[in-house]
Amino acid sequence: MPILGIDPGIAVTGFSILDEDGSGQLTYRRSGDVRTHTKAPFSNRLKKIFDEILVVIDTDHPTAVALEDTFVSKNVKSALKLGQARGAAILAAAFRGLPVYEYSPTAVKMAVVGYGGASKAQVQQMVEHFLHLEKPLHSEHCADAAAVAICHAHSARFNRQVDRSQSGK
Repeated sequence: MPILGIDPGIAVTGFSILDEDGSGQLTYRRSGDVRTHTKAPFSNRLKKIFDEILVVIDTDHPTAVALEDTFVSKNVKSALKLGQARGAAILAAAFRGLPVYEYSPTAVKMAVVGYGGASKAQVQQMVEHFLHLEKPLHSEHCADAAAVAICHAHSARFNRQVDRSQSGK
């Protein structure tokens, strides 16, 4: 079952598609960046994120979408723009009827590195390890998106185990 991980941003939104087999093994399918032009009207930048995430969804047919939640920022204007970029990605998933899962940056780092204060380099290195990649992903945004997808896979697997144990199966 394919998982679409998204690292939202107004300038660059990274995405990664990971496949999870029945045993929980994750394999890397592909990743990319949605880049918007800084001089374009803000509404056009949001539309580009929405449109390109729709193309990814229509091409790769994920069964779940996982995004990194907004972190608290001292720059309110930047945080609002990031929130709007997240909204464009979430809307694209909702437009296709996909469930959306959100994870804090700390939860993503804990799931991938085992330490909530891990650096971007540590996250990228562990993403490469988890996915058995021969070379790093082409951007930190793609690596962050893959980390979110890995976090979702681990979380969903744990929740399925809890559900099974509670139902007595």
